[in-house]
Amino acid sequence: MLHLHDSAGIEAKSVPEADISRSPKATTIIVRCHYAYSSDMTAIKTRVVEAAVDLVGTEGLRALTHARVDERAGLPKGTTSNYFRSRQALLSGVVDGIVDHELPSVGVAFSPSTPDELVGALCALFEHSTTVNRTVTTARLVLFMEASHNEALREALSRGRAAMEALGVVALARLGAREPHTAGVAVAACFEGLLLHRIARHDPTDPRPTFELVVRAALA
Repeated sequence: MLHLHDSAGIEAKSVPEADISRSPKATTIIVRCHYAYSSDMTAIKTRVVEAAVDLVGTEGLRALTHARVDERAGLPKGTTSNYFRSRQALLSGVVDGIVDHELPSVGVAFSPSTPDELVGALCALFEHSTTVNRTVTTARLVLFMEASHNEALREALSRGRAAMEALGVVALARLGAREPHTAGVAVAACFEGLLLHRIARHDPTDPRPTFELVVRAALA
């Protein structure tokens, strides 16, 4: 009996040796194992990124070390380094993880059919970002400040921001904005400003009146 193992020593599949040397299906067996490895590695990387985001969002940027991420994720020492060799690579991985996590929610918010729906969606997204998703939001804001003196991180954050802004521009154009790009920038700036104060200062101000004002102006 021949046992196939992945790099971490986890058994992936057991097949008779004769099957590999004689069976025409041997290639299929090996390919299936390959996909199993890929899936497992992706799952581990996801755990690493989620743990890194959680560290930044709860303890700040100084807590972000490869060893602390391994510990937070409950993974063997050195696992994070296997996926992100440097601190800069780890920071970029955190940004990508945040964008992947937030973009679907933003897409839902920017799929309205009326201005009132857009305001309601913005309010719902704001509530989600500051409660259920508060740790991820905090991590993103922490990284924004770090990006002021980190060019590579600034570029990574800019790519994520551009993807989110693009959704807003399309939605505002659909609702009749004469200058959808400018309108999208205005709505995004308003949202981010209110978000920053809610997270950093625990400002309880209701965002709806401000969103209503900005959306009306954007569509005037």
